[in-house]
Amino acid sequence: MTYLALMIISLVLGFATQAYINSSYRKYSKFSNGTGLTGAQIARRMLDDNGMQDVPVQRVAGSLSDHFDPRGPVVRLSEGVYDSSSISAMAIACHECGHAVQYARGYAPMKFRTALVPIANFGSSVWFWLLMFGLMLNITGLSWAGIILFAFAVLFHLVTLPVEFNASRRAVATLESSCVSDTEVKGAKAVLRAAALTYVAALAVSLASLLRIILLFG
Repeated sequence: MTYLALMIISLVLGFATQAYINSSYRKYSKFSNGTGLTGAQIARRMLDDNGMQDVPVQRVAGSLSDHFDPRGPVVRLSEGVYDSSSISAMAIACHECGHAVQYARGYAPMKFRTALVPIANFGSSVWFWLLMFGLMLNITGLSWAGIILFAFAVLFHLVTLPVEFNASRRAVATLESSCVSDTEVKGAKAVLRAAALTYVAALAVSLASLLRIILLFG
């Protein structure tokens, strides 16, 4: 019964937060920001203001596929953000540039999260098989190895929270210091708050999944 309840809560939480961010994004996509600048132009300005003229801003396919890639480093904005001058585009563009600034400044939680990426990716791809083979072969250590690897994926979600919150704070600080009205800043905060909740939900879902696994294994 506990397992079923955790599974239902995880599904509901995931769908609810995704619906919330989509709703917030669409709402503020209807309003243009006062500067008239597109997401790409705002991103370029924020990067330049932080001495990051060598970091390019590129268009990427998809919806809400915006991200900062430290391997470039490069800021990639989705088509709906790159070419749009909406409040949503402004908020998301500044948020992704916030990650670029974190990387340039050596922000400790981001460095830790980057170091966790290969372990978390590996753990996510093999933990299930280790758990299953351990159960089938009655090798307890193998099963626990799978659970521990999955726990690293959960740890990745946990470390992601301060990284995302800090990037949003940097984005808001940039907007508040520029020629943007209080109403537009309020709208940008609403978009970023919705986006932050998706990471909180991802952590909650992954923790619930880890608990489900431990309950089943036990």
